Amino acid sequence: MTLDSAHVTSSSSQIAAYGFYFALTRNASVAADANEEPSLGGKLLYAGKLDADSRALVIAANVAGCATLAATVETSAQKQSIRDGVFDFLVTSLDEALRILKNEIRTHNTVAVCVGRSHESVQQEMLKRGVQPDFVFRELPGQERTVSHFGKASALQFIEPDSDLAFLTWQVAEAPARWMPKLDAISLKCLETEPWARRWIRLSPRYCGRSALVAQRALYCSPHAAKQIIQNIADSVRTGETGVEVSASLRAGDESMVFRMSRGTE
Repeated sequence: MTLDSAHVTSSSSQIAAYGFYFALTRNASVAADANEEPSLGGKLLYAGKLDADSRALVIAANVAGCATLAATVETSAQKQSIRDGVFDFLVTSLDEALRILKNEIRTHNTVAVCVGRSHESVQQEMLKRGVQPDFVFRELPGQERTVSHFGKASALQFIEPDSDLAFLTWQVAEAPARWMPKLDAISLKCLETEPWARRWIRLSPRYCGRSALVAQRALYCSPHAAKQIIQNIADSVRTGETGVEVSASLRAGDESMVFRMSRGTE
């Protein structure tokens, strides 16, 4: 294993989604049964207009287990999000969306629905009909999106996870469909006491689009767990159990490192 000092950066869409995921889950309780995975099933998120920010929020909500509603009149954005698995349904009216959402909320299932209409008209109709989300997207200063009318909803925006958490990424040199799930399994064993991080690793590849397989995994977790994941991946590569070169990066506090692991290196 070789080690180089570097500032850890990433353009992965997973980073944006994780910021919203952290906002969604940081105050959420975990299941009383240790064997039951935490989830926000039964909660409704209104993401507003579908754009780059709200798309990342929908991905985060999918991983967290919410039922999610967004809207856009842009057909290219609708189709791309369906292809990438960000949304489960594309409908033409709020009525259709609510029929789907009510059923899935009742059974605490994850679902994401996009209405092919302007977000302004969808929002007005929601207010008229008394639809009350549990979470709404909170716009940043200067943005035109307005969701403040849903007074009982928790407002969400992208936030950086706590500074005492480590930021970790990893990727493989080739055949990601074969090797990334193996590395995910290694990481899951190190996250037994961090259920929300475990849920992210298990489900984020499903919702982050094709890039989740060919790019990297991105994770915030305790420094201890992050270092254990790096060590266990390195051991797996060294012994040949993982038969591919693995690159990883770790940022913990003021310390930033990049690792390149291949068989035969120490």
